[in-house]
Amino acid sequence: MNDAAPAPAPAPAPRKRARVRAPELIGKGGWINTGGKDLKLADFRGRTLILDFWTFCCINCLHVLDELRELEEKHRDTVVIVGVHSPKFVHEAEHQAVVDAVERYGVEHPVLDDPELATWKQYAVRAWPTLVVIDPEGYVVAQHAGEGHAHAIARLVEELEAEHEAKGTLRRGDGPYVAPEPEPTVLRFPGKALLLPSGTFLVSDTTRHQLVELAEDGETVLRRIGSGARGFADGTADTATFNEPQGLTLLDGDVVVADTVNHALRRLDLSTGEVTTLAGTGRQWWQGSPSSGPAREVDLSSPWDVAVFGGRVWIAMAGVHQLWAYDPAAGTVAVAAGTTNEGLVDGPGDEAWFAQPSGLAATADRLWLADSETSALRWVDLDGVVHTAVGTGLFDFGHRDGDAAQALLQHPLGVTALPDGSVAVADTYNHALRRYDPATGEVSTLATDLREPSDAVLAGEDIVVVESARHRLTRLRLPEEAVRVESVAHRTQRAATEVRPGRLQLDVIFQAPAGQKLDTRYGPSTRLLVSSTPPGLLLAGEGADTDLSRTLELDPAVTEGVLHVSAMAASCDDDPANEYPACHVHQQDWGVPVRLTEGGADRLPLVLAGMDDQETAGPA
Repeated sequence: MNDAAPAPAPAPAPRKRARVRAPELIGKGGWINTGGKDLKLADFRGRTLILDFWTFCCINCLHVLDELRELEEKHRDTVVIVGVHSPKFVHEAEHQAVVDAVERYGVEHPVLDDPELATWKQYAVRAWPTLVVIDPEGYVVAQHAGEGHAHAIARLVEELEAEHEAKGTLRRGDGPYVAPEPEPTVLRFPGKALLLPSGTFLVSDTTRHQLVELAEDGETVLRRIGSGARGFADGTADTATFNEPQGLTLLDGDVVVADTVNHALRRLDLSTGEVTTLAGTGRQWWQGSPSSGPAREVDLSSPWDVAVFGGRVWIAMAGVHQLWAYDPAAGTVAVAAGTTNEGLVDGPGDEAWFAQPSGLAATADRLWLADSETSALRWVDLDGVVHTAVGTGLFDFGHRDGDAAQALLQHPLGVTALPDGSVAVADTYNHALRRYDPATGEVSTLATDLREPSDAVLAGEDIVVVESARHRLTRLRLPEEAVRVESVAHRTQRAATEVRPGRLQLDVIFQAPAGQKLDTRYGPSTRLLVSSTPPGLLLAGEGADTDLSRTLELDPAVTEGVLHVSAMAASCDDDPANEYPACHVHQQDWGVPVRLTEGGADRLPLVLAGMDDQETAGPA
């Protein structure tokens, strides 16, 4: 009898992948979360490196941070995630603002601050967020734009782990992350505030996952609601858990809370401190999910603020660029306005476009909203029609007072109705409190030197501002003399892509993850929607279709504009024996600034997932 163990079956040959040598990591702002150490690409050799190109204004980027948490924990000894912070807004190029954002959103990996977009350009990134996977030998092996790719990356990570362990090129051990020292402040990056009937203030202490009731002085802590642990559990003031709560509004004597990262609305009983769930399942809404129905059975997506208007609780659904509404009588939720397309389009609610609505304030006849990514102040009338008071689109922002048609804001997160019919805007990235007067159509500045104001509430003759990045409430007197501020106008730091006038080949690159195939059981599994600003830029190629490649016709008379591209692809596990395969939706919206020049490109590749086979001069 032979007691020797049988020879092991040969390992399957690794899947052949396109490999491109990864460029060096460069960022003028330096490194965060490394204990002061500067890192180079060579420091990650032997590990799978995932670069997360993000900017802290971007809700989709925040979704990806949450998607990656499980993978980061599970593969902590073989995988390193590095955030490459690539700013859109001027404020996001400030190093301290990036440091604040890293703490605010609980980022537990190294972050490279790249204010000049040097690494973004080296990796030919075109969208926030974008994930790039680099193998342990320093080669780019995958790129994914948008959300919903965590499952595909997790599978790739496991393949790379096995492959490089067999080759002897895998190095296990602790990563370079060094946690910052905690700061002993009463609040930590508070989001929104609410004046309670008692005259006290309720504040969403966002980074600490709690609600805090402060006395009338805005400083003394009366009680905390929530355990302080990140989670999703109903219960008492001591046991209930939240996940980065934001907006607050009164409803029938209780408080409705926009529990942002839990994708839920919660109810706080002010008398008992009991927390229950009003709406949401804890899961994030995806295209194809129900957009109306019983409130506890419908998924939501990053609700950022809430306000009672017309008998319903309106929800700034930042994660899908829409407004939803909760009907307390029927116990239902439904879309109230917005198409999920990102941009600035007015009109009937079912035709309007928003871009990350983040602040709400209701009056008798208007619902005001801060539409953060378009740096706009907008409003909804009683007929559900959407209007814009200040703002022009995704790429224009700044600090300019005067006539609303030419006034500029920078990523506002809050709006407050004032007694005279005007509104105050928490102009977050301008560190200012602004005022818009519908009677005159004028925009003015009420206060400056506020640090990332995210909300404000009226308290008698005062307005109390949530200074999120100073971790406090600040009381100002109204009316305040306008502060003279130098007018500054900006455009996004993203350089325009130079393309030829006339025919432009648009290719959205999508390769189903390993072990999956396109899901064609119910018809086409892909969708491509194209439009432009200004609309005249596109002579042909606008609209929706199922093909991910399309020939566009650009008007030579329009020298600059923005191409808006939205792509979706659905893939499922490719296992005939599995009766119920797991399926995944991959989706991304791009806003691509273009400049028409005779020497420009005649092809525009946008990577949804995979590698662009036609790109040979560097990573796709």
